[in-house]
Amino acid sequence: MKTTKGKGPARSSREALKPADDRMVGKRKAAARPESKRKVKKDKQAKKDPNKPKRPPSAFFVFLEEFRKTFKKENPNIKAVSAVGKAGGEKWKSMSQAEKAPYEAKAAKKKTEYEKLMNAYNKKQESVDEDGDEESERSKSEVNDEDEASAEEAQEDEEEEEEDDDDDDDED
Repeated sequence: MKTTKGKGPARSSREALKPADDRMVGKRKAAARPESKRKVKKDKQAKKDPNKPKRPPSAFFVFLEEFRKTFKKENPNIKAVSAVGKAGGEKWKSMSQAEKAPYEAKAAKKKTEYEKLMNAYNKKQESVDEDGDEESERSKSEVNDEDEASAEEAQEDEEEEEEDDDDDDDED
């Protein structure tokens, strides 16, 4: 592989062997990526349900909630979130297992509560699915009705224009 000096990325051997005519002259640009793949991926992703319970915090984040309060009292002039996170991370790493135990217990308790809420949520979702998705079918049909209505309006407009054109031709 051929390496280059400077900030640019190293060129692959294939690119190095290409004739100079094939290379782009002027500014280098990133290879164009097809946007259609990105759009497809976004469409495939399920929409987030606002009723779904939030995941529980880990032991570190339970610790960080308390640490944030003490850190702000000790350092009122530091407002950066990153500074609080870094200081919390260093403190967490320096703590022993015995010191971490209460936070891990709180995290485990929150996790069991989350699992109960998720079980209830999943049961509710299953019952909605069994009912035939009446709401989602209705919303789909409404969207389809709107599409059909706009298609019909467009067709009527085209027919009117054709009639107007025919009337103009008859007058000549």
